[in-house]
Amino acid sequence: MPVANAQAIIVPIAIDRLSKRDARDLATRLQAECERLAAIVEKHGLKTFADIDSYRAQAEAAMAAERAALEVRLAELNRSLQEVGMRRQSAETEVAALNAQRIEIAATIELQNVGLFDFEHPAQSSAQLATQLESLRSSIKERIRLKQAVITATGFTFNGSTALGKKFTDNMAKVLLRAYNAEAENAIKTTRAGNLQVAQTRLTRAAEQIAKSGEMASLRIDPQFHFLRLKEIELANEHLMTVQREKELERERRAELREQQKAEQELRREGERLQKEKAHYAAAIAALAANGDLDGVERMNAKLEDVQRAIDDVDYRTANIRAGYVYVISNVGAFGERMVKIGMTRRLEPMDRVNELGDASVPFRFDVHALFFADDAVGVEAMLHQTFAAQRVNRVNLRREFFYTTPAEVLAALKAQSIEVVEYSIEALAVEFRASTGNVLVS
Repeated sequence: MPVANAQAIIVPIAIDRLSKRDARDLATRLQAECERLAAIVEKHGLKTFADIDSYRAQAEAAMAAERAALEVRLAELNRSLQEVGMRRQSAETEVAALNAQRIEIAATIELQNVGLFDFEHPAQSSAQLATQLESLRSSIKERIRLKQAVITATGFTFNGSTALGKKFTDNMAKVLLRAYNAEAENAIKTTRAGNLQVAQTRLTRAAEQIAKSGEMASLRIDPQFHFLRLKEIELANEHLMTVQREKELERERRAELREQQKAEQELRREGERLQKEKAHYAAAIAALAANGDLDGVERMNAKLEDVQRAIDDVDYRTANIRAGYVYVISNVGAFGERMVKIGMTRRLEPMDRVNELGDASVPFRFDVHALFFADDAVGVEAMLHQTFAAQRVNRVNLRREFFYTTPAEVLAALKAQSIEVVEYSIEALAVEFRASTGNVLVS
């Protein structure tokens, strides 16, 4: 439909109901609208409503494309803004970390200025003591930060000036504290297992010397600070003692394992020897029987029975790991009159074990007071150890089987448990010791 006829269509009002004036106004508006539409048609060369619809669709598509482009741009800007925010947050976090590091470094420098360094402490590697050490070190650092490590005089003047006097005492306190902390660190680094008192005494003397040096200005190490550093030495020594005990226990475990292996090897070799001997006698019996020597067969059978009993004994001791020999021995020259060693061995020749104990590690051989076989040697040994537990020499390493008692008291304990002992010697001959000292035992 031609655009020129649009006026007849777009008027929704009944003209016959309008006044002349309203009709003229309406006509004027419609004429203006027609001119506007005609201008659009003229501008875009539109001829039909289809052209207008096409133009509208193109315009809407262009607007949609522009809107989409704007939305993409907005998303990019939002991403950029988010990235900037994240970078800002990261930068703020880094700045905070750097500030914390700066504060920590400043605090470390302050501590190092008075001789307190984070050196490697023996207890650091201890699972039980590491936390306690960390808390202790925190307390030490805190007292230094709060100026509570050194007691200083108040009102001290220098050349008549209180300010100069304070400056002098502050500088002097730093010097003395640096010397004290250096001595404490050295005491910890050089301490050895068992010399706790020596190390602590050394640091206490250093504190006393510092008090003498600062006597003019009434400067001295604060007792509580000194206590904390003594405790630090104690933790170091405690860990070293634990390590030493573990090493000793490990050595004892290895020695016990070697002893068991020796006993097992001896029993195995003895079993093999007896089996060969049994085969030898069996062959001899067969030969004698073939020759009709009945007396010889009887003699060989008796020997074969002895061998079989020995084989049975070896088999029993191999199967029953609790069977063995209990021994009670002493060494007057090495340990004095009132000390014995109570132990057990599964060796075929138990004296081999006793002789090993009296090797080059002690100056004299052991005296044997009792050496007897028991089906439950482990139980007998445990009973004696329990009986004399209060007299045990080493209460840390229970594998050291020495006791402050006498052979007579051990014999009484055996009798109290109705344990049969065929031979028992009360006296310690100590032949080598008495010959060396000229102190001959008089019977």
